[in-house]
Amino acid sequence: MQTNLSEQARTLARADEAESILRSCVHCGFCNATCPTYQVLGNELDGPRGRIYLIKQLLEGEDVGAKTQQHLDRCLSCRNCETTCPSGVTYHALLDIGRAELERRVARPTGERMLREGLRQVIPRPMVFKTLLTAGRLARPFLPTSLRQKIPVDKVAAKPRPPARHSRRMLILEGCVQPALSPNTNAATARVLDRLGISVIAAPQAGCCGATDYHLNAQDAGLARARRNIDAWWPAIEAGAEAIVLTASGCGAFVKEYGHLLRDDPRYATKAARTSELARDLVEVLRAEPLDALQTGERKRIAFHCPCTLQHAQKLGGAVEAILTRLGYDLTDVPDAHLCCGSAGTYSITQPELAATLRERKLDALESGQPDLIATANIGCQTHLAGANRTRVQHWIELIEDALQ
Repeated sequence: MQTNLSEQARTLARADEAESILRSCVHCGFCNATCPTYQVLGNELDGPRGRIYLIKQLLEGEDVGAKTQQHLDRCLSCRNCETTCPSGVTYHALLDIGRAELERRVARPTGERMLREGLRQVIPRPMVFKTLLTAGRLARPFLPTSLRQKIPVDKVAAKPRPPARHSRRMLILEGCVQPALSPNTNAATARVLDRLGISVIAAPQAGCCGATDYHLNAQDAGLARARRNIDAWWPAIEAGAEAIVLTASGCGAFVKEYGHLLRDDPRYATKAARTSELARDLVEVLRAEPLDALQTGERKRIAFHCPCTLQHAQKLGGAVEAILTRLGYDLTDVPDAHLCCGSAGTYSITQPELAATLRERKLDALESGQPDLIATANIGCQTHLAGANRTRVQHWIELIEDALQ
């Protein structure tokens, strides 16, 4: 579409990128057909095409306010529209640029600012999150239903990990909330990869991938976390680490963007590009290995929820399903499997009503084939879906590890 950025917008670091993305959109509207929020709300401004127009107006210098912010906030960043778009519009990058500029120009209500700052102070800090989760479990019976659903009842302990004994070694990102919410996921990963002759090692200095800060429009803070992770991983990378294994697809999608997001940083551009090259979702690691060593003989009936960050961001839709099928699991058909469950990082907290609607639709689809349980590949989706207290939800690697035992 024809675009004429304002003089102010042209001073932005990513102005050229924004203009290029805007010009690539032919406003065909195919994106709206697969946009979860457009399907629920039916408002043009709550679909990708409408949001692109809003960002265009913002960057062309037109007046914007709380309504514009509301429509951009409602976007899940699921990137379903990018899978659908015939013109290859990199919508998520434009959304990041637009949200950052809007955050600078439009003040949020005090309550929203406090909520977002609270999320940024808690979620990326594993010990803080774990402490508050423990307190929340104790207080759970006395909390309102909306908050009680976000606190898992089960407290699962992580099983021991094997020692690093193989010549093949890979780094693993422990994650922010996963060690507290699902501590056995990474431990199961370590044991399965050990069976395949691969040792996984964690760099203690590596922390949150940066996605929480970045997608709450604290983009500088998110990139600072990315730089810290690169520094933490770099000695192992130089020593020959084969890959960086990501067991949460949300983290994987963001780490794979380090190279793009830091491409203009003279100190980190090369290292960031190398880090993104080494980033592998767990399914990418396993599908390249001889899976005969993992034959389980399982015949459980499984519904697999493929997270948006796996199928739309990383383009790995069908990869986990193929592995589970090879290992003997009976996978059910899931209608509208491309649609978001409503978790989307912190979205289920900042947009609870929309998130709950999307979750119910997703669970109806997942349960339509009467599975024994639901498997997924992202801790956010796992916790969000499990919060409805319907069918049990588990990370797919734990299913495999349990069957091996």
